[in-house]
Amino acid sequence: MSSNGLKSVEVEKDLGIMITSDFKCSQQCEYAYTNTKANRVMGTIRRTITYKEPKIMLSLYKTLVMQATC
Repeated sequence: MSSNGLKSVEVEKDLGIMITSDFKCSQQCEYAYTNTKANRVMGTIRRTITYKEPKIMLSLYKTLVMQATC
C-alpha cells in the first residue's frame, strides 16, 4: 500500500446494508421499499396465474415488477 491510495465512494453495500459516505439511511430505505414492493407484485403474479408458461411469466415480470420498482 505504499503508493496506492484508497478510493473514495459515495455508497457501499455491506451485508445487504447500503452505507453512504454521510451515513444517512435514505438510500437504504428506498432500496428496501422498492424491493418489498417488487416482491409483493411478484407474489401476486405467482398466486393468481395458474398457467405458468415461462414466456408469459417473463412478460408479466417485465411489465409489472419492473414498473413497480421505477
